[in-house]
Amino acid sequence: MNATDIAFPHLGILLENVPKSFEVFGFRIALYGVIIGFAILAGIMMATHDAKVTGQNPDTYWDFAIYAIIFSVIGARLYYVAFSWDLYKDNLLSIFKTREGGMAIYGGVIGAYITMFVYCKIKKLNMLQIGDTGMLGLVLGQVIGRWGNFTNREAFGEYTDGLFAMRLPIEAVRSRDITDLMREHVTEGVNYIQVHPTFLYESVWNLCLLMIMLAYRKHKKFQGEICLIYLGGYGLGRFLIEGLRTDQLLIPGTGVAVSQMLSLGLVVFAVLIDVIVRIRVKNGKTEQYVFPEKEK
Repeated sequence: MNATDIAFPHLGILLENVPKSFEVFGFRIALYGVIIGFAILAGIMMATHDAKVTGQNPDTYWDFAIYAIIFSVIGARLYYVAFSWDLYKDNLLSIFKTREGGMAIYGGVIGAYITMFVYCKIKKLNMLQIGDTGMLGLVLGQVIGRWGNFTNREAFGEYTDGLFAMRLPIEAVRSRDITDLMREHVTEGVNYIQVHPTFLYESVWNLCLLMIMLAYRKHKKFQGEICLIYLGGYGLGRFLIEGLRTDQLLIPGTGVAVSQMLSLGLVVFAVLIDVIVRIRVKNGKTEQYVFPEKEK
């Protein structure tokens, strides 16, 4: 394989010369950044579309997105740095070198939720309604954004010889992401590793989750239920997929992946709250949501 090739041998797919970046007027632009930018735009458009359908003001989401993007990026970076402190403790200025990589999606999600809470408090908006609409955009953004990991040759899993096995040239990936098991299968004359394409698994999982959320939103029992479906659904998928990855962020002093523990907590939280609120709706203690089209 050439250094820029990516292959899925059991599917008969060979992608030649997949770039990590391209040049425009002398400026080097990372393809990862372009994909993330497109993911953000698509997510905002999804949210504004749902806002129109449900009788909300779409401009609210364009306004909110400005703050959410800024603080999500900050959250994603801080989360990664906090759980990869050994990489930064001897050179604190490297924390600001985001072009070298180092973002964690959970940090971005946490940043977005905190931003939503503050924004809704200041603007006196219904946070549960904003959350239900905003999560549709967030999960679509994640579906697209994970393909940035594909072009970056990162966020992959352990060695596999399964149907979806992906081959990456050794020189194209970070050495710390290559495990002993992968090296065992690098024989003489082989210049690639063969791994789980976990970015693909998560992208497909999130696409399925998005379709469930879209199909169910007209049938939700209360404001905030779509948000809970996202938290529980994404948490479950991330818990399963994270166990395959080789670049896990670990809880300091343990061998436990922080994302797996957080994911498990989200699943438990989402199921518990959904059951509790459904009981309250049934007993008339919480108002049942009625989709606007049903009122016509």
